[in-house]
Amino acid sequence: MDPKALSGRYAIAGVGEAGMGRAQPGDTALSLQCESARQAILDAGLKPTDIDGVFAHWDDRAAGLLVTEYMGLKPSYVDSTVVGGQSNLTHVAHAMAAMEVGLCNAALITYGSTQRLDRSRSRGGHAQDARMPPGQFIQPYGMLSPIGFYAMLARLHMHRYGTRAEDLGEVALAARRWAQLNPNAIARSPLTMEDYLAAPMIADPLRKFDICQVTDSAGAIVLVRADRARDLPRPPVLVKGFAEQYIQHATPFGTDDWIDNGVLAEMGRLAMTRAGLGHSDIDLVQIYDAFTINVLVGLEALGFCGRGESGAFVQGGRTAPGGAFPMNTSGGGLSFNHGGMFGMPLMIESVRQLRGDCGERQVSSAHNCLLQAGGLVMSAYMVMVLGAAD
Repeated sequence: MDPKALSGRYAIAGVGEAGMGRAQPGDTALSLQCESARQAILDAGLKPTDIDGVFAHWDDRAAGLLVTEYMGLKPSYVDSTVVGGQSNLTHVAHAMAAMEVGLCNAALITYGSTQRLDRSRSRGGHAQDARMPPGQFIQPYGMLSPIGFYAMLARLHMHRYGTRAEDLGEVALAARRWAQLNPNAIARSPLTMEDYLAAPMIADPLRKFDICQVTDSAGAIVLVRADRARDLPRPPVLVKGFAEQYIQHATPFGTDDWIDNGVLAEMGRLAMTRAGLGHSDIDLVQIYDAFTINVLVGLEALGFCGRGESGAFVQGGRTAPGGAFPMNTSGGGLSFNHGGMFGMPLMIESVRQLRGDCGERQVSSAHNCLLQAGGLVMSAYMVMVLGAAD
């Protein structure tokens, strides 16, 4: 089936979060994941027995079955696909496909991480299996992954377009200003450009505030058909369009141009075409900000500004609260939280904005939201458009 035919047929009916920022001793990724799932099911006005599809992941390969057992569910369909940070957006696409052919009717999609509590994350990322390409060609040579690759991307952008450290800093400052309006954000203290520039260099040219938080968190959503969602208590948020592509695992050396390989630009075009929308119809944008450079490259590839123009585009607080281009309104991975993989928080924030539930940080007249998320190291690409139901 053409993905365009799915436009507006499915809706997010419930959301939930747990363990935001810092988990407590005794918490596990599984326990937080299931607590957020319980909240999402309640938020949707459903019962656990209504759930017949489970889409769950973290670093365990059988996460779908673990969530199923922990919550006492009996789904007819499970999916534990892991493609990096965008995995939960991929689960939305998979859930729609499964419902379209009658494999399930109500999908629970969850993710959880206790990487901060467990101290399982380092500057070099996670240890790589020596039998896999990253373990053979990256780790032995001291490459910090993924940060080293995105530092190289940032340096290439600077070389090609004259991008300055201050341009990356504008992204970090805007994220912090949004986080100051988010009571669940882990980093809410004021951040100035002087603070940003004085911060330690971690992987040249990326400084401390160019890099996402290392936190614990869990989240969940419930996805059902749009006609069913309209009968449930909360305003449904429609999945209006999406596009995804996968090109490698975590060794992007075969990519001719890290800035412009054409994939993200094409996915953005396809997602908006399938949603029947143009750039002027988008009221807010959520771009996976594992690093500040991801945001600049994403804005250009998605067509919100020209190549090399993103630095000027974000100047003057344009993407911050009160700016003309609301972006990463939770505070993003840079200041809100980043519990291992940020695809789920991107969706939850988008749903809450489109419902009008965001309090001080609410974007007025938010009707359509574009989400962009990637996976692993320039490996997986997803663009999704969510919209408030009419």
